[in-house]
Amino acid sequence: MRFARSVLATSAVAALSLGTMTALAAPASAAPNTTPQKVCGSGYKTVNSASVGSLGTVYLTYNSSNGQNCVATIRNNPGTAVNMSAWIYVPDTEESHYDEGLFTSYAGPTYVYGKGHCVDWGGSIANTYVQVYGSNCGALKEHRVTFTR
Repeated sequence: MRFARSVLATSAVAALSLGTMTALAAPASAAPNTTPQKVCGSGYKTVNSASVGSLGTVYLTYNSSNGQNCVATIRNNPGTAVNMSAWIYVPDTEESHYDEGLFTSYAGPTYVYGKGHCVDWGGSIANTYVQVYGSNCGALKEHRVTFTR
């Protein structure tokens, strides 16, 4: 029970630290050799990505037909469930979505409407986190942060 409380406390702190994001966990099953398109949907094209150390990658995808962005965090080596997350936030509209929990292969998908907006996004695997701010803003330079807890 102490472990479950610890996971819940960590989730609450993570959600609060990401602003107005809501903590929603969706189940993800083991899917070796999965892709962002398998997680987000066939209409989504990868527009950005960030490695989560040597553990995997967080992908930002975009669907031009509906203006939706999607984020998925995918492990390099699926296996025993570990704490993972995927999140996205649109500062202009304050729309956000967050997925965090114990997953074997990937976290997400998380979707927001992002057409014509800069987005902040990121994810984590185990205790390694990556955050990308001011992404996909044309001439503006994004800011990336990777850290381990």
